Amino acid sequence: MKNSSTQAPAINLGRGLTLKSPVLLASGTVSYGEELSRLTDLSAIGGLVTKAISLEPRTGNPPQRIAETPCGMVNAIGLANVGIERFIADKVPFLRTLDTSIIVNIAGRSIDDYLEVVSRLDAVPGLDAYEINLSCPNVKGECMIMGVSPDATREIVTELRAITSRHLMIKLTPNVTSISSIALAAEAAGADSLSLINTVVGMAVDWKKRRPLLTNVTGGLSGPAIKPIALAKVWEVYNAVSIPVVGMGGIASFDDAMEFLVTGASAIQIGTMNFVQPDIGEKVAAAIEKFFSTPGAPTPQEFKGSLVTG
Repeated sequence: MKNSSTQAPAINLGRGLTLKSPVLLASGTVSYGEELSRLTDLSAIGGLVTKAISLEPRTGNPPQRIAETPCGMVNAIGLANVGIERFIADKVPFLRTLDTSIIVNIAGRSIDDYLEVVSRLDAVPGLDAYEINLSCPNVKGECMIMGVSPDATREIVTELRAITSRHLMIKLTPNVTSISSIALAAEAAGADSLSLINTVVGMAVDWKKRRPLLTNVTGGLSGPAIKPIALAKVWEVYNAVSIPVVGMGGIASFDDAMEFLVTGASAIQIGTMNFVQPDIGEKVAAAIEKFFSTPGAPTPQEFKGSLVTG
């Protein structure tokens, strides 16, 4: 990536992934960046996580697939995307022009799908890391099956680690009994960082019509409503592993972001609020930069995980 004049605190997540700001924009909320680049300065943030990419193009679930809920939304998009061929041909050229880190979110129906996508992307310059989506809750019988099992997580991360030298960020689901056991399995298999949480399984209904608002019936709940869950999971995983944790789930302001950092996140991702305030990432990044550049302020490393619990 090109150098930038920003003085935001650099965050080293390991294996070549250094963010110039701890603020990332989450997968599924910014597409491939082109539309959002007209509304905000993407060079002011640490990175962009692309919409999930699968081996074949996907139309996703049928509508209605998004519904508002109190303090959030439920979605059952179903990982709709252009597929690996069009991503490389049509999306990567634009992504290469951005002065920020590019992390490609990857989803699949099988381990072989993940391996094929990563193998093809490894030959493409200008990409900085992969976020391996093992946690989508609204696609039946696919990625989340691997993400709820330590053994399956260990297997897929081991195989991915064997074929790429790029940074592997594993995206975890909160819809498990013990998220730390999944995190430890990913770490042992060679993950470089962990991102969490993905959406929480939720549902919205119209009681007058006696019907669910989503055609899929259930979907992934996101937005401010899930922040307390996300903070608890980030704290649990931070205290279980030694690799960096990237926190997300309901971040809607500078204060929210700082809550995740003090709880143990090395960086954060902003998701649902991108729909409400397209320049929120830029604003939160500026506020974090101002905080850490204030005389007497702790360094990001000193601040991370400094929550006082006793």
